[in-house]
Amino acid sequence: MQKLTPKFNEQGLIPAIVQDASTQDVLMLAWMNAEALRQTLQTGQVTFWSRSRSKLWQKGATSGNKLELVDLRLDCDEDAILVLAHPAGPTCHTGATSCFFRPMTFETIME
Repeated sequence: MQKLTPKFNEQGLIPAIVQDASTQDVLMLAWMNAEALRQTLQTGQVTFWSRSRSKLWQKGATSGNKLELVDLRLDCDEDAILVLAHPAGPTCHTGATSCFFRPMTFETIME
């Protein structure tokens, strides 16, 4: 098996796109650093780096809406991660299933 090396940006972060492993719905985008990636692999619970709080956070630690890891995939440029997970409840902090629930059109961005 080929060795994969995630390319973290200058802040030590890599974008992580979360997809529901069952429905294939895109749920959210967050950031991981090396420790978040390591914890995700070790615990099976998806962990991110909070840029606003400057600390690790396990998705659902307070809400209960955790993400159970199914698989991790690195893109062809090795600079983005796809996280396949089983969500235990809504993923978005608004209560929506996905953070991507607002349609965007030319009119909505030009108003």
